[in-house]
Amino acid sequence: MDRIKDITAKLVETQDWPEFGAGDTVTVTIKIKEGSKERLQAFQGVVIQRRGSGATETFTIRKMASGVGVERIFPVSSPSVEKIEVNKRGRVRRARIFYLRERTGKSARIKERRLAK
Repeated sequence: MDRIKDITAKLVETQDWPEFGAGDTVTVTIKIKEGSKERLQAFQGVVIQRRGSGATETFTIRKMASGVGVERIFPVSSPSVEKIEVNKRGRVRRARIFYLRERTGKSARIKERRLAK
C-alpha cells in the first residue's frame, strides 16, 4: 500500500489550499472547457463533508439555487480547480452534515465560528 501512495504522490500535483472543513462557506472557482474556449465558473456553498486522503481526497459543497438544493463533489487535487476561498467559518458538531439536506430557511443556518484572539 505504501508503494501505491508513493507513486500517486509523485504523479498527482497537490496544491496548498486554505484550511476548511464541514460547515464552512467556500467559493470554488473551476476552469470549464467549452470547445476551444476556456472560462472560469464560481460555485459558492456550504461544505457538507470532506473525505479521503492524499491524492484521492474530495469535498462536497451544497448550495440552494432557485429553491432547489444543488450538491457538487470536487477532488482536492483536481487540475480544474483554480481557486478555493473560505468566505465564512461555520461551527458544527459533525464531520458530515447531511442533516442540512432536509432543512430549509432558518433551520438550515450555521452559526459562525469566532476565532479567539
